[in-house]
Amino acid sequence: MYYLGIDVGGTTIKGIIIDGSGKISAEDRTETKAGGEAVAKGIASLVGKLLKKLNLSAGDVAGVGIGCPGVIDSARGRVVFAGNLGINDYPLAQEVACLTGMKIKLTNDANAAALGEAKFGAGSAYGDSIFVTLGTGVGGGIIIGGKLFEGGSSAGTEIGHMVIVEGGKSCTCGRRGCWEAYASATALIEATKEAMLSDKNSAMWECGGLEKVTGETPFIYCGRDGSARRVVDEYIGHLACGIVNLANIFRPEAIILGGGVSAQGERLNAPLREILSREIMGGTGYAPVKIVTATLGSRAGAFGAAALFMAEN
Repeated sequence: MYYLGIDVGGTTIKGIIIDGSGKISAEDRTETKAGGEAVAKGIASLVGKLLKKLNLSAGDVAGVGIGCPGVIDSARGRVVFAGNLGINDYPLAQEVACLTGMKIKLTNDANAAALGEAKFGAGSAYGDSIFVTLGTGVGGGIIIGGKLFEGGSSAGTEIGHMVIVEGGKSCTCGRRGCWEAYASATALIEATKEAMLSDKNSAMWECGGLEKVTGETPFIYCGRDGSARRVVDEYIGHLACGIVNLANIFRPEAIILGGGVSAQGERLNAPLREILSREIMGGTGYAPVKIVTATLGSRAGAFGAAALFMAEN
């Protein structure tokens, strides 16, 4: 049996067909066009191209799983709201089913990525894991007993919006002090620029100026520049605060870091482990929590979307 997974992004819709072991049999992508109907047609067209690559019919595939950004009602297959896609209360699963004649399941894109890593990536050795993505914002998903946990009406697991600094920086959600406002790649880049402006002699200016700053910049120079070192230390401290909170609440076997900042690997993970071991409730002697780096990269969402049908077969 084959499984088809779709990952809807702001600019690109990616799709894969995998077998039961997670081996990719076909892969393709198409441009994302705004609006519910346009997204549905884009997905249906991509599904058709993927099936054609393998000379498959709809009956050869268990179903089409879709990971989509925004607030998702997975039980009803509706996109409640996805601002970047220009969608408001649209029955995406039903429309794609009508266009393709196939079974459809829909979930949030971060949840899909968490399931992908849990089934085929860095979380495959663990029954309980939390996926944290460090990108434009802070998103993630929670796996309990090998199954995706979505919360009431599938509107939960917005881990980036737990407050770690009461009355702190403004967040895009309207609150202040959210983890996302301190631990996202966006926050790291802003902190780096602020440090450079405060220190005209910082080695970080060697990156080419403020417009060239990335999330990697402070890590590159932290070994020989005090300002870069402070940016990295403060960032890791804020990131660790949220990780310890998650560890104390859920006590997963592993916390998996994805997104652009996670590319720092052990330069990021090692100090996070030190803080976690020091601050986790009850210490690490019983029920330790590992910190590992995601392995599926940009394919995690498509893998997880495909895996939405695997529990049925």
